[in-house]
Amino acid sequence: MAVKWTGGHSSSILCLNANTEGLVASGAERGELTLWDGGGTPAGQLQLPKADDVTSVVFSAHRPTRLYTSHGETISLMDVRSLKEPVERFHVNEEEINCLSVNETESFLAAADDSGAIKIMDLENKKVSRSLRHSNICSSVVFRPQRPQSLVSCGLDMQVMLWNLQKARPLWTTNLQECDTEEDSPQSAGQFFNPPLAHSLSVASCGNIFVCGAQDGKVRIFRVTGVKFERELEFQGHSLGVSQVLFMPEAYWLLTGGNDGKVLLWDVSSEVGKQQKSPAKSLQRRKTQAPASSRKDGKLNKVSSNEHARVLPKLTIEHGEKVNWISCAEIKGSKRVLVADQSSSVSVYPLPEP
Repeated sequence: MAVKWTGGHSSSILCLNANTEGLVASGAERGELTLWDGGGTPAGQLQLPKADDVTSVVFSAHRPTRLYTSHGETISLMDVRSLKEPVERFHVNEEEINCLSVNETESFLAAADDSGAIKIMDLENKKVSRSLRHSNICSSVVFRPQRPQSLVSCGLDMQVMLWNLQKARPLWTTNLQECDTEEDSPQSAGQFFNPPLAHSLSVASCGNIFVCGAQDGKVRIFRVTGVKFERELEFQGHSLGVSQVLFMPEAYWLLTGGNDGKVLLWDVSSEVGKQQKSPAKSLQRRKTQAPASSRKDGKLNKVSSNEHARVLPKLTIEHGEKVNWISCAEIKGSKRVLVADQSSSVSVYPLPEP
């Protein structure tokens, strides 16, 4: 059964994040921002100006008292020790921001928006250093752990992209629809009107494995090798769109949340790495392919699709409401999954130990 954290919001909660000290931030519709202590008591509340929906909240990994929030087209930096006026405000996006990511050294912030733009802020010089782009709404952007200049993004153009901040063009792009073949999915007929619009990304702590959740209900796991990435594993995770994916700190433990009202816990550690190519083959392919191109590797897809029948969740949480966001926090010495949905409360579930 879920424990409900109530009293922090009057509107639907859209985003969550937890810092290393167990403090949880939640953002909701109409400009509501709340901090929670580990016991689920509101520790601070703020109404952001113009009552724009708070769409993303991200703590600095470098300094856990710093919280970046996006509301409308604005990014506000807050000091959680005194949740009052923002310490700083940035207005660099032209349309509503969907996702923020701050790299581990807190030198860069990425803000993805409805126009498809990803604005890269140099936080030291307080200015935009790069503007990257999708051809449709950019729904998610994440810096890779241990690689402060590298990030991945995805969007409603069905594209997943790998970027390096030295370049304005993606190093590598995959179109999720082009990668799927008729025999690749047993549900291809039923999913015909459900294209793989990409909603959410998460990168594992190793920095080389990342996961994408999409509208077709599939969970796709990729491996970055140099200046490109390859499909490592794919499985049907949900009966409706996968709205949220989150790699936990443990190696290759993965949480997914869906529009079907389920939250699933997966252990993909035994599957990840099985499809690795030999260095010689990877090098050979790198020489023969332009790095910015997109490719269909039918053989790899076939292997992946055969795999997904064997990938089963370790835990199924029947949450019952469409999932807006999931986060993970250590509360009173044990792991909890935090779920935001259409309601004004945060649901908290215990997780098994790895």
